[in-house]
Order: sequence, then structure tokens, then C-alpha cells
Amino acid sequence: MKREDNGKVYRLIKALYGLRQAPRAWNIKLDNTLKSLDFKKCALEQAIYTKTSKDSILLIGVYVDDLIITGTPKKEIDKFKAQMEEKFEMSDLGLLAYYLGIEVTQTEGDISIKQTAYANKILKEAGMINCNETLIPMDPGTRLTKITEKTMVNSTEYQSLIGCLRYLLHTRPDLSYSVGLLSRFMQEPRNKIHGFGDSSYGVNTQEGKGTTGIIFYYGESPISWSTQKQATIALSSCESEFIAAIAAATQALWLKRLLSKLTHSQEEKVTIKVDNKSAI
Repeated sequence: MKREDNGKVYRLIKALYGLRQAPRAWNIKLDNTLKSLDFKKCALEQAIYTKTSKDSILLIGVYVDDLIITGTPKKEIDKFKAQMEEKFEMSDLGLLAYYLGIEVTQTEGDISIKQTAYANKILKEAGMINCNETLIPMDPGTRLTKITEKTMVNSTEYQSLIGCLRYLLHTRPDLSYSVGLLSRFMQEPRNKIHGFGDSSYGVNTQEGKGTTGIIFYYGESPISWSTQKQATIALSSCESEFIAAIAAATQALWLKRLLSKLTHSQEEKVTIKVDNKSAI
């Protein structure tokens, strides 16, 4: 290198794979390409693009360089694939069967998802591949508390396992409460669980806080669910139910706005059912 070139750097014409700026450069490239094809990015979910006309609708789900395409009619989907193949080196994998660890089965009129292979992988890593089955993941009366005694387990391994279980919740809403409860004890996990039975609304917390559980259905299909410790202390089961209803209402607002954006239709009212007359 010449002396006068000291302090100079190379300017890359395009980002190299593996460099820090490569994902951003790719996202900008893909975003500009989809917008040039008249797609609009969903304001409520940045990974979704939509394109609608009088007699067609296309929805694109993006994860890095993997695209899920759906819509109607089929000729519009084929047209979009052809347009993308002109701009990128792409492989058409056909009908969606496997995506990010989720197995998809499509039959006439039905689409079902599961994570059998992923669940088996978790069991293998945890050394439980030959374990017995159970109808419920955790005794409903189990009470967990933070303790400073007992021998610590490998916190990194514990946190990794909880992370795997949380991803499994995409297809297993029945595990939501159990995994959510275990997630509260990520710091300094111990090798022995201390359990007590309690059926009050403040169960499983030392601060007297209740637990919120939410699930939403679209038609007959569950699409969103969660369980979490409430942020404030409720003085009655009615107040605890009301706090849960508020959390459900905020999720309902987001869901109905997202659905409206995806389908370009008017926002529909969402019915939230609460089983406490006082809270209602």
C-alpha cells in the first residue's frame, strides 16, 4: 500500500454475506423489490406484505430470505413467483410443509400445524426421550417460590430449555401456563422444586399478584394465547378478573387492527367472554 493511501478504506459495492451490515442490506433490497411490485408493508407487523386489487389478494410472510406466499387466485401467486425469480435466485418449494420447526399438513379445506420433531428434539436434549406421557404438564396446585438454599443447576442450560419450550407454545397452548410459570424463575434455578397447593387468585406468587391467561380464536382456530403474572396486586378475585379482562382487551384491539390491515376490511368488534359477573 502506498503511503498516501494510509487511512483510506474500501467501499463495498454490495454487502458481503456474514458481515454485520448484510442482513440490513438484504432487508432493504427485499423491501424495495416488494414495494416495486405494488406490495405494502403492514404497519402493525413488519414481516407481512399485502397486495390487493378488485378481484385478488396476496399475503407475503417474510423471515430473512424465506417467504411464505398465500392468496387468491392461484394465477396471481404464480405471477408473483415468476417476478421474484427474475430478480433473485429462488427455489419454489411448493405447498408449505415445514417452516421454522413447524410442520404443516394441508388437506382439502383444512390446515393443521404441529411441532412433533421439535418436541422430540427438546426431549432428547433434556435426556427424556424415553419418558412416560402425562395428561397434564403440571399439577394445577404447584406453587413455586424463590429460594437461596439448595444446589444451583446450570442456569444457561435451564434458560435454553425454557426458550425451547416457549417456541413450542406456537402449537401447544395447553403448555402455556406451565412454561410461563417456569419462565419466572430464570435467575439462579435450583435443583429442587418446593411445591404447595393453593387455589386462590394470587397463587404462585409471593407478592399476592394474580395470573392472567388469554386465548383468542379466529373462527374455530386458536391464533393467540398467553399467560403471565399480573403487574399489580388485586384485592379480590373480581379485581384480578378485571385486570385479566383489560389485558385481553388490549390484545383484542391489536388483533382486530392487524386483521383489518391484512384483509383491507373494516375493523370488526371482538367479543371477550369473562366468567366473573362482578368484573363484567
